[in-house]
Amino acid sequence: MKTWNQLFTRQGFVVEEKSPNEFICTNERKENVEFLLESLDKANVKYLFFADVLTIDSPPISEKQWLQAVDFPKRGVWEAIGVEEPKVFELDTYMSGVIRELNRLGLRTVYCCDGHGQRRPYVSFGEQTNMEKVMQLFHALEVDVSLRPSRFPRVVFSVNRERLLDLAEQMWKVQIDWLEQGEAYIRKMLFLYELEELLSVSGESGNEDAIRAVVYEKLAPYVDHITIDRYGNLLAQKTCKTGNGPTILLNAHLDTVESFVLGRTIVKQGAIWSSSEGILGADDRAGVAVLLEIAKWLDTSSFNGTIKFVFTVEEECGLVGARKLSEYFLWDVDAAIVVDRRGTGDIVTSCGTTQPFCDIRYGQFFEQVAYDAGLTGWKCTAGGSSDTRIWAEHGIQSVNLSAGYEWEHTNDETLDTDACYGTVQLIQAVLNQWRDFSRMLRDVRMANREGVTVMRM
Repeated sequence: MKTWNQLFTRQGFVVEEKSPNEFICTNERKENVEFLLESLDKANVKYLFFADVLTIDSPPISEKQWLQAVDFPKRGVWEAIGVEEPKVFELDTYMSGVIRELNRLGLRTVYCCDGHGQRRPYVSFGEQTNMEKVMQLFHALEVDVSLRPSRFPRVVFSVNRERLLDLAEQMWKVQIDWLEQGEAYIRKMLFLYELEELLSVSGESGNEDAIRAVVYEKLAPYVDHITIDRYGNLLAQKTCKTGNGPTILLNAHLDTVESFVLGRTIVKQGAIWSSSEGILGADDRAGVAVLLEIAKWLDTSSFNGTIKFVFTVEEECGLVGARKLSEYFLWDVDAAIVVDRRGTGDIVTSCGTTQPFCDIRYGQFFEQVAYDAGLTGWKCTAGGSSDTRIWAEHGIQSVNLSAGYEWEHTNDETLDTDACYGTVQLIQAVLNQWRDFSRMLRDVRMANREGVTVMRM
């Protein structure tokens, strides 16, 4: 269920959230505030509006109900947008949030269409709009678009109109000065924004409901199938391109060793984050953030194959969620990548010296890809217990990658956010080499059949 703030943002209303049910409307134009109140009336939502402050007395409604409330016959039919301050009710229902955000960022628009469920959505921009910044923004947001140059350059979206609502919510997080720094900077800043969101949601072992709901909502727009199994593990699947490549399991765990201290803050000293009180929870919120970033990136990547996501519960108290995962979900998995290792640059290929996770060639593939991509410091090593043990017991070639945290399970826990983002980049580089990845796995299988298994110890 979306919050009121999300519903307003996704539709393009410029209001400031004072509390989950209270909003300051002084920065929104009169016509848009009137339309907002009319829509709330239409949805039978109880509210009080006084002195430009909107107080809502009802819980959030579903987005389907909200869309029905803000929609009306021939809304956006003229496809015309005021260059300075477009009115929400003049914009197509699924495009209004995107347009308001583009104009907020100084990327002036002149026409738009959400496709009405029949054709591709598009936005046309003013003659003076910096289209290089426009394209960098959309690429950073991992949305598949094409540019059609003309007097009023047009950007066409290769997504359905429902995805535009998610896009508006993502764009709301972007700050104007980020546009001056380029695509790579915007990508990283959005990742850090989401990482901080995840670190704000508590969820110790056995009490993962809240964090699971957040991850479910964030992941759902980017996968083909998503479900929660009877043990509480969150499972999802995404087939990319033709799906002819490998099937790879990506795994992180939802639980933390204890709950977050109420009211704690995240202390940031450059790239190093810590908690003002209690654990930070980067074990394994950092791994969760990495996997969500990969999910967003897949549509615009060159990866051809299938990705299965597993966000497990109760990892911290004995790998419980992974042990209870239904075996059928793993039947077609060719390899696994887990993100749940302390430090930086570790490619964990065994649990101590007793349980190998993979053939040595599997770990060495990650080393080589990291080297070729200019990601320094990645090396194969032995490590401790993690869900990786369970996937290896199923005969799946598996590694556990560093997520950047140190001193986990203590009040001194820290997270190197640069290292955490480096893990994103390594997984992206590995998946972009999916052909070589498939050949390496084939060679490992052939060698194993011939009895020439070489395991990392």
